[in-house]
Amino acid sequence: MAKQGKNYRSAFAKVDRDRLYAPLEAVRLAKETSTTRYDSTVEVVFRLGVDPRQADQMVRGTVNLPHGTGKTAKVIVFANAAKAEEARAAGADEVGGDELIEKVAGGYTDFDAAVATPDLMGKVGRLGKVLGPRGLMPNPKTGTVTMDVTKAVSDIKGGKIEFRVDKHANLHFIIGKVSFPDEQLVENYGAALDEVLRLKPSSSKGRYITKATMTTTMGPGIPLDQSRTTNLLVETPAA
Repeated sequence: MAKQGKNYRSAFAKVDRDRLYAPLEAVRLAKETSTTRYDSTVEVVFRLGVDPRQADQMVRGTVNLPHGTGKTAKVIVFANAAKAEEARAAGADEVGGDELIEKVAGGYTDFDAAVATPDLMGKVGRLGKVLGPRGLMPNPKTGTVTMDVTKAVSDIKGGKIEFRVDKHANLHFIIGKVSFPDEQLVENYGAALDEVLRLKPSSSKGRYITKATMTTTMGPGIPLDQSRTTNLLVETPAA
């Protein structure tokens, strides 16, 4: 088992494991406990009270973060003719039809999102084994199977993120970088939280978000007060 470094142990000691932090407090503590020299990503993980094995309890969606992610996503588009030109004009990193499909089938996955026009989904659908496990498969529910490739590419490049509950009922999403102002990180968190709450399955009983944690790249997890859904920019009053 790998030993934890001195910097990590020092950062971990600053986190009260018996406390649930308000979002603004968590953001400030996440920055304080970030242990990397580069601009770390800030991520949130929810444990949901759903059974992902049930089709009607699969939580999946997208949200446009108001302040972006701090990273320019690499987007590929499966399209031909005029739609291919539209995708290139919108800033897609790679565009193609059969040749791009064959490239991905061969194992190419060096991108963050994939968009496809509906007419190519019959062929793109065969890439499920390559794209599915990585969460990269185009899907009409997330706006990545569409004729409006310009909007799809622009949204993703502008900070649109996709999230999907995993088989353990965990849901991961990023809210920005450590360099972001505190308020921007909290507002990004609030936008994602609102969408996750909106997507609560009607068949899910009991508490929906059972646990929440905020962390930075290689930083310690900070317990979040998952019951805080409003007034997110207000710190918890002192006891």
